[in-house]
Amino acid sequence: MRRARPSMTDVGRAAQVSAQTVSRYFTGQGYVSAATRARIAAAVDELGYHPNASARSFRSQRSSIVGVLTMGSLEFGSIDILTGLGRSARTHGYTLAITQIEVGFEPTGWEDEAGRALAHFVSMPADGVIILSPITGVEDVVSEVTGETPVVVVSERPRETAGSVGAHSYTAGVAATRHLIELGHREIAHVAGPATRNEAHERERGYRAAMAGAGLDPIVIAGASDWSAVSGYAAADHLGDVTGVFAVNDEIALGVMSAMAQRGRMAPRDYSIVGVDDMPSAAYFSPPLTTMRLDFLTLGARAFDVLADRIEGTSRSSDAPLEPALIVRASTGSPRGA
Repeated sequence: MRRARPSMTDVGRAAQVSAQTVSRYFTGQGYVSAATRARIAAAVDELGYHPNASARSFRSQRSSIVGVLTMGSLEFGSIDILTGLGRSARTHGYTLAITQIEVGFEPTGWEDEAGRALAHFVSMPADGVIILSPITGVEDVVSEVTGETPVVVVSERPRETAGSVGAHSYTAGVAATRHLIELGHREIAHVAGPATRNEAHERERGYRAAMAGAGLDPIVIAGASDWSAVSGYAAADHLGDVTGVFAVNDEIALGVMSAMAQRGRMAPRDYSIVGVDDMPSAAYFSPPLTTMRLDFLTLGARAFDVLADRIEGTSRSSDAPLEPALIVRASTGSPRGA
């Protein structure tokens, strides 16, 4: 009796995966992990399975659309990340479908809206999804909705490092604080950002590590309700006589500098201050602001490159955190008498 030709179901059973996963392996539609691909390949060899011509033809059938879910306000960093995503998408031949949902600084009730947006991307169907998240927990919604669709999360504190890309805000906090320490400052305050934001948490953690490494006591000015100069202006009331300030971002640094100037204290004569981001106007503050530059354009491009690898089953791109660079300007100097 002639032996029956093996089917996708037979391959899936041998590889301990579903027939749908075997289909994704052959068509290239949807993510299949390297370990699963290896098991499927071994099962194909063992069974002598050959996909029919129509199945092979599906391999090139992609929508060439990538869904992008951005959470929170569109600001300098997120706008540049989106620009970087767009540039890389065009290079790879993809079109972006972008959805933005507002997430407050006390984030509640966002899960349903995020879930609906992700479900829409999957049903389009999008070839992959990129999520820009300033808060922890989005991975739970992703795992429930996206299934095998390739996903990359742009986040500072991902629960899973695989499939995530981010800037290294911790390193920014360490390097900014060490810059002030190396100039001779010992009373260094950190004007912290919103407690619910990943970036604020990581920058404060870096500040504390640098202060501990130098045997100095941390001085954290908390309570910022947002990332704005208004919060920085209010925080200046609590700085006392510190000679060094590490502000969580450039906008908050601007507010601090404005309030200090009204008190007759000018940088770098009376204190030194460092920000984070290197927003375009930072070079034109009075004085020009020393800051930790985060290359958000490159971060966006890198995130898309990593997603393209996952869609196409390649591994050409790095998902290592993007390292910041110290940009020294006139707002920092040695303390008086040093």
